[in-house]
Amino acid sequence: MKNMIIIDEDRLNNLIAEAKASPRLRMNFNLHDSLEAKAQRLLNALEPGTVLPIHRHRHTAETYLLLKGKIKVKVYNEDKTLKETYLLALSENNYGLHIPANCWHTVEVIESSVILEVKDGPYMPITEEDILK
Repeated sequence: MKNMIIIDEDRLNNLIAEAKASPRLRMNFNLHDSLEAKAQRLLNALEPGTVLPIHRHRHTAETYLLLKGKIKVKVYNEDKTLKETYLLALSENNYGLHIPANCWHTVEVIESSVILEVKDGPYMPITEEDILK
C-alpha cells in the first residue's frame, strides 16, 4: 500500500516557500505515481510574477481547484484577444475552474497561491504550437 499524503497548511506553506525560492516562481508537488499515469494530479504553488505563456492542452481538459491564495485565469481567442477572465479566490467563493481541451489560457497570480491541478495523462509537455504567440 502506498503512503497517505496529507494536504494541510504545513504542506501548502512549504510548497509556497519552495516556489518563492525558485527562479520560475512556481513549484509543483506531484500526487500521481509517474508521468505515464492516466491521471496527472498535482499541487502547484504559484507566486506573483511567475510567467506562464498563453497555452492550450490539445489532448486533455484541465481542472484547477484553489486551495490557497488568489489567481486570475485568463482565456483567449485564437487571435490573442482576451475573451474572459475568471477570478479564483476563497474570499469570493470562487474555488475552481474546469478548462476544456484546446482552450487558450494563462494564469495571473495575485497573491501566493496553491492549486490542485488535474489533467488526463500521460504527461505531455507543451509544444511550440501549443503556445499562443
